[in-house]
Amino acid sequence: MNTSATANRPRVVIVGGGFAGLSAAQQFRGTPADVTLVDRRNYHLFQPLLYQVATGELSPGNIASPLRGILRGNRNVRTLLGEVVDFDVDKGFVQLASEQLPFDYLILAAGSQHRYFGNHTWKQYAPCLKTVDDATEIRRRILNAFEQAERAESEAERKQWMTFVLVGGGPTGCELAGALAEVAFKTMAKDFRRIDPSKARIVLIEPADQPLQYYPDPLPQRSAAALKKLGVEVLTGKMVVDIDDKRVRMEPREGGPAEEIPARTVIWAAGVKASPMGQRLADRAGIATEKAGRLPVQQDCSIAGHPHVFVCGDLAIFHDEEKGELPCLAPVASQMGRHAAKCVSADIAETPRKPFDYFDKGSLAVIGRYHAVGTIGKLKLHGIVAWALWLFVHLLYVTQFRNRLLVVIQWGWTYFTHDRSSRLITGDKTDLHTKIKIADSHQIERPTNAEDSPSKIPV
Repeated sequence: MNTSATANRPRVVIVGGGFAGLSAAQQFRGTPADVTLVDRRNYHLFQPLLYQVATGELSPGNIASPLRGILRGNRNVRTLLGEVVDFDVDKGFVQLASEQLPFDYLILAAGSQHRYFGNHTWKQYAPCLKTVDDATEIRRRILNAFEQAERAESEAERKQWMTFVLVGGGPTGCELAGALAEVAFKTMAKDFRRIDPSKARIVLIEPADQPLQYYPDPLPQRSAAALKKLGVEVLTGKMVVDIDDKRVRMEPREGGPAEEIPARTVIWAAGVKASPMGQRLADRAGIATEKAGRLPVQQDCSIAGHPHVFVCGDLAIFHDEEKGELPCLAPVASQMGRHAAKCVSADIAETPRKPFDYFDKGSLAVIGRYHAVGTIGKLKLHGIVAWALWLFVHLLYVTQFRNRLLVVIQWGWTYFTHDRSSRLITGDKTDLHTKIKIADSHQIERPTNAEDSPSKIPV
């Protein structure tokens, strides 16, 4: 631990401006410490509404806010745009590409990324949804699929373009499926001349018996019924075994013949793993990561043997005596970030640290218009009541008043008109099939990775 500044004002470095990192930085307001927040992007993203950017209901600016603007009033906090490349937990510095940041306390909150279970070539065919770039790329592919279907010369090709496959029946997969159904069956129903978007096929693939399986019965069953009512084809007990630019191949979980779905648009929502920075810190700190590359933390959110280093959010594995292992959710990350900051403040005040005690406010997942499911304590919610509560809670937690107002206006417009004003095709306009043809003609070798076995995967 670097102690050169402890006699004066301790130096705190926070890596990551997501829910955990931002909450920690805000908690330090007025604390006699010099805090530096480092992120490779200059904004905080409200990820729970990212699927609405991917389906054209909201624009990226509605759910993202500049970190400098949010932290303007925190005079002891500075924000740096940069990428962390290494750590030295003994000497106490974070290595950026061009400089070192000394610290007395480190809070690592670098989040997670999607996991393709060793099948890294699938990413080019099935993008995930974690960043603004991911959302605009998915939006481009969805809207481009309808445009390509309008120009298709054969019925078989038209059906391929109008088939959308979502891999993974968690909150992201279900929310995307419900929103995509509204785009196809309502918003764009009368926009084309040669095709009928309401005949689009939307398929959700989930290896468990029901989508949203981690919710208690009967919520998963309600979720499946709501999706089917929206026109989504829910395939449960299926595991994806291959994806390319024209189809998805899957096999029954319990064994049996493989099946194929001809589809040009696939979206990945089937699992996450920790940011690679977690492994880097673990190597430097001499500790082992656990499942999906996450780091086990102590009851105060610090790592073993290094009480001045905290790991928060999706990177951390925290075992609660009563609640068990805490999930990778935004409320968990926010509370962990605040707690880490409180522990630093306790050290400054020379008072004992308190153990982290997660307060579970409940969990909600929306499934199209008028329907959501969730739990608050022992209370199970579904239908329009859960949907209204989901709207209120998510609006409450959107960062900055300006964004809340914009989201309310956009939601109101979409609610009454079914119109999604952000249906813009941006970025690279070359469709994926053409890209692959070009790559093959130039004999570009596709990357492989043996991290995991690229055979059957539990999505």
